[in-house]
Amino acid sequence: MRVLIADDHDLVRETVAAFLMAEGVVEVKTAASLDEAVKITEETGSFDVVLLDYNMPGMNGLEGLTKMRASNDGRPVAILSGTATRDVADAALKAGAAGFVPKTLASKSMVTAIRFMAAGETYAPFGFMQEAPAAGDGLLTKRETDVLRGICEGKSNKEIARDLDLQEVTVKLHVKTLSRKLDARNRTQAAMIARDRNLV
Repeated sequence: MRVLIADDHDLVRETVAAFLMAEGVVEVKTAASLDEAVKITEETGSFDVVLLDYNMPGMNGLEGLTKMRASNDGRPVAILSGTATRDVADAALKAGAAGFVPKTLASKSMVTAIRFMAAGETYAPFGFMQEAPAAGDGLLTKRETDVLRGICEGKSNKEIARDLDLQEVTVKLHVKTLSRKLDARNRTQAAMIARDRNLV
């Protein structure tokens, strides 16, 4: 299976690519913009599934989806996002997206979703489509934001504690709380969400 991941955040591209390769996806290519993704399909041929970040450069809302579908010979193209609303997800599916994949999706579920779409099915997580998305952005305290910034910089709890003059156990508590607020399952996912929402 060949998969193309197009997202302007390095961390997101690398993390999703690592998930897929660990699960045995034969070929994973990455792009940082819509133009780069289109160029890759023109040079290497169509992919079984293309994941497009909704907010990356060149997308212009769902125009990028239409452009990418044409470039990928009509094969599955899905929207990947950490911030889009149900309305955007609905619009994407109506516009021909093979699916809508939240960045908060667990790695195993993301791989399952991609295999599902490669088989010609449409994917949208039931829970996301039924519930209003959590408005986590404004809920982080200043200290939680400081800790989140440290996570995004790849620092350990011990390093963050030293930088902020806190006890390591306090930092662990902040990490747990901010992860819950962002609906993130771990530090890496919290960093992915933070970058996607421009929280730090």
